[in-house]
Amino acid sequence: MHDIGNCINRTDHAHSGAILAYQILKDMKMPVEERTEIMMAIGNHDENTGTAVSDISAALILADKSDVHRNRVCNTNLSTFGIHDRVNYAVSKAELQIDGKDRKVILNLTIDTEICPVLDYFEIFMDRTMMSKYAAKYLKIWFELVINGTKLL
Repeated sequence: MHDIGNCINRTDHAHSGAILAYQILKDMKMPVEERTEIMMAIGNHDENTGTAVSDISAALILADKSDVHRNRVCNTNLSTFGIHDRVNYAVSKAELQIDGKDRKVILNLTIDTEICPVLDYFEIFMDRTMMSKYAAKYLKIWFELVINGTKLL
């Protein structure tokens, strides 16, 4: 539901999505306190305009910003790939692991560097990675990024 605003436009989708989600949840008779929390999380999940403002928003950010994987690419013709398709297609494994004992969340990626160098990942995911780091900090946990077995953050 967090990306429902994309039906209007990718630009500012978090804010339009928050308003749409609020109305849908209101129509479903969700209590105002709960739908307001969800609206606030959706409205703050975009890396250009948002930040973690609640536990729910922090969890949404961590889940959303770790969503990189080959199965997100519909067109598999590599010759037509832009950088987003190339990076997503190169990720053959993406796991978001929660370590409650050590109070950390680990994004563990396997990237096929024959398809895409790791640097291309950072070109498009640096803002998302930093947003994940700050969302984890909001939850008073540590965020780690591991790519091809190497801990980078």
